[in-house]
Amino acid sequence: MLDLAVVILNYNTRDLLRKCLRTGYASQGAISFDVCVVDNASSDGSADMVRTEFPQARLIASDRNDGFSYGNNLGLRHFGFTDQPGAGNPSVTPRYALLLNPDTEVPPTAFADMVAFMDRRARCGVAGCKLVRPDGSLDLACRRAFPSPEVSAYRMLGLSKLFPKSSRFGRYNMTFLDPDVLTEVDSVVGAFMMVRGEAIHQVGLLDEAFFMYGEDLDWAFRIKQRDWQVWYNPAVTVLHVKEAASKTSLKARQEFYRAMEIFYFKHYEATTPRVMNWLILGGIRARGAVDMAQRNRSLQRSSAPASQQESSSA
Repeated sequence: MLDLAVVILNYNTRDLLRKCLRTGYASQGAISFDVCVVDNASSDGSADMVRTEFPQARLIASDRNDGFSYGNNLGLRHFGFTDQPGAGNPSVTPRYALLLNPDTEVPPTAFADMVAFMDRRARCGVAGCKLVRPDGSLDLACRRAFPSPEVSAYRMLGLSKLFPKSSRFGRYNMTFLDPDVLTEVDSVVGAFMMVRGEAIHQVGLLDEAFFMYGEDLDWAFRIKQRDWQVWYNPAVTVLHVKEAASKTSLKARQEFYRAMEIFYFKHYEATTPRVMNWLILGGIRARGAVDMAQRNRSLQRSSAPASQQESSSA
């Protein structure tokens, strides 16, 4: 049985993907792993690069970009996992699956260390590592609490930024915890998300209602509902460029706020008082509208001719 199935979903990040694959295939340790690269209809030659430089990788070149969940599910199905909970055969699928972003670089023993970490914890259904940005700062999304109505309210009101060290207000990104402390959490991020094969068989694949953002939270939520644990393991550190394919995309920001609504409706709407529902949804939409307006103005300024930028700043 294969120890680890690695699924790398790529969209127009050819050069970063090359680094990711080089570091991945340089992995050391007594585990077996295979890599499946799913290319979401890139236009930068990513698929051709994989075919030429990494023939040992399984390549799925999708003819359309239907999002993070859709693409990763293509890779998970390649390894034998299925959409229907309880329908797969755990005896023939890999023991673990790893969702890995193409803008990551893994150290030599990362795969083996994370597999060993989960092997030591029989009830660990999901595990993530410490993700750091190129400037050395922590990628705050690598350990998170679920965005419950209370946690979301603190985030929307800006209290999580005002009081990051508060165990009450700082729960969204768990900023009150030392980033080097092993912690059981609600969720880790899909940029590096290792999931036990048995847990996948119990809950099914990623929910494709999420185009991007929120699907990792939803997967962790469903897995925890089956009494599995989610752990943040800072003993393994991985470089994460972050948002390499989406940082200038207005659609990505739209999908971020849409994902918040989907997650809320799916997991909290039925148990939340109606007035609170209105306040939460109104807050999400208001914050999204302001954010989109600011980003749109920023993009317009950055694309304006230099003479126009000079006159507007004079």
